[in-house]
Amino acid sequence: MKWRSLILKWPVSLALVLILLFPSVAFSGEEKALFEAEFTNAKLTPSHWQMKLNPDGSGQFDAEGGDPSPQDTQQILAGDVHRTIQLSPEFTEQVFATARHRKLFAFPCESHMKVAFQGTKRLSYSGPEGSGSCEFNYSKDKEIQTLGDSLMAVSTTVIYGARLEKLLQHDRLGLDHEMENLAAAAHDKNAIELCAIRDTLTRIASDEQVMDRARRKARLLLAQSN
Repeated sequence: MKWRSLILKWPVSLALVLILLFPSVAFSGEEKALFEAEFTNAKLTPSHWQMKLNPDGSGQFDAEGGDPSPQDTQQILAGDVHRTIQLSPEFTEQVFATARHRKLFAFPCESHMKVAFQGTKRLSYSGPEGSGSCEFNYSKDKEIQTLGDSLMAVSTTVIYGARLEKLLQHDRLGLDHEMENLAAAAHDKNAIELCAIRDTLTRIASDEQVMDRARRKARLLLAQSN
């Protein structure tokens, strides 16, 4: 039973007091929808990340840095990442539309095909329609697999953003190479939703201590993030 229905059954004076004191509880309405994605692959850095997304595009991204490989020890890595994110309305709408179209993920979505291990992806949805989740390495369901690939590309963008933040603080000269890599990843659609790191790109573009070439790339990527 909803809070509003329960309150309205109480004596008028008591109900009025509660409504005035706690309007957000009395009229909060139905449960809000929430999408979650989780990825794990011990051979990658970071080895684990989780993304939470609200219907308005706001969300949270958290990643565990894991143990760097020998070839990674010579460069600055993102490490643990904890960032609030804001994704585009178009991408967010597609995520929630896929969840509702694909039974709120409440069905087995693993293909069990003999394909290379790409990492375990878990998609979850909870909301007024119900809840569900599924886990897969590779899915024969085209919508599920496409969504998983898109989320991986979003995670790539956010992790690039975290590395850029560290380079901006500790190695401005290294920004040029990292910006070049990000631009290539964005061109190949391996990094999408650049709006998730818009603040970082803005700081790079406006920092006069950063090489002009890196600042120009930041401005170009900012134009793509709109």
